[in-house]
Amino acid sequence: MANELEVIKTIKKVLPGVVSIAISKYLTVAENPFPELLPPLNDFFTIPKGRKKVKVAGGSGFIADSSGIILTNRHVVIDPRAEYIVVLNDKRKFKAEVIARDRINDIAILKINEDNLPYLELGDSSKLELGQTVIAIGNTLGNFENTVSVGVISGLSRRIKAVDLIEKTSQNLRGLIQTDAAINPGNSGGPLVDLNGKVIGINCAMVFGAENIGFAIPSDAAKRDLEDLRKYGKIREPFLGVRYIPIDEEFQKEYGLPVSYGALVISDGIPGREAVVPGSPAQKAGIQEADIILEVQNKKITPTNSLEDVLQEFKVGEEIQLKILRKNKELLLKAILAEKK
Repeated sequence: MANELEVIKTIKKVLPGVVSIAISKYLTVAENPFPELLPPLNDFFTIPKGRKKVKVAGGSGFIADSSGIILTNRHVVIDPRAEYIVVLNDKRKFKAEVIARDRINDIAILKINEDNLPYLELGDSSKLELGQTVIAIGNTLGNFENTVSVGVISGLSRRIKAVDLIEKTSQNLRGLIQTDAAINPGNSGGPLVDLNGKVIGINCAMVFGAENIGFAIPSDAAKRDLEDLRKYGKIREPFLGVRYIPIDEEFQKEYGLPVSYGALVISDGIPGREAVVPGSPAQKAGIQEADIILEVQNKKITPTNSLEDVLQEFKVGEEIQLKILRKNKELLLKAILAEKK
């Protein structure tokens, strides 16, 4: 673990770029015209009075560019009807516009009308090491600003199913950084930094009922999103155009397949949803139903490294080589990834 002076120096360097995000909505307010009545009669006579803006939640984020670009989690700003107010470290408040949401990596990009802001530099998350000291900063429980916790990187390339208790939705997140630095509700969207003060992750999830298990989205995913936004004005997702079932040892035994890994290209049985999407890069490359995609650019497709995971490492317009197993014969095909609509 790093010494105390290093940690304190890093925290002082990073804090000016960390923000809180207040989430408000207009909700119907009710009143009782007969307050002298006792329950349950007073509930029976309650009538709508009007609508009032109410703070419903809070989250965290950080400034990624001096021009007012803010990074946070997509699930923090998922409601298009809500109003988002960014509170800077010096207590100034700005209404934020959500300009992009990455539905795969749980990243959102916000913009406030202010410039010359202190910002945090994104580090290289591909070079992280187990045991490396990290610092998580956020707005714990939506109330306690600038909450800091120190820990180490406990695992890399983790995969979890995250559940949003407010929206009642779930999302599969892949390639995550695991840390024992405390990440609590409200910390979501805050930075996970190294001792140089560079952001190597965006805090995104914790495991309820367990201690010292938190997760962060690697900074390299945020870099790709920011690059897309600057170049194209939106976040672009690579698209191959196949429906598939991941193969593991159990699936191989049950269906007598020749391999225990890869992606079996197959329709889901819904009319109009072919195994290979017409006009897609997969069809143009010559992929057929019942093919097994074994590798993409020499990256093996496995239950823990799915086809979707691997495709996220490439950009729209990039040419990829696919190793295919067709009737026990291996083929090499090339496809140019399109943009997912």
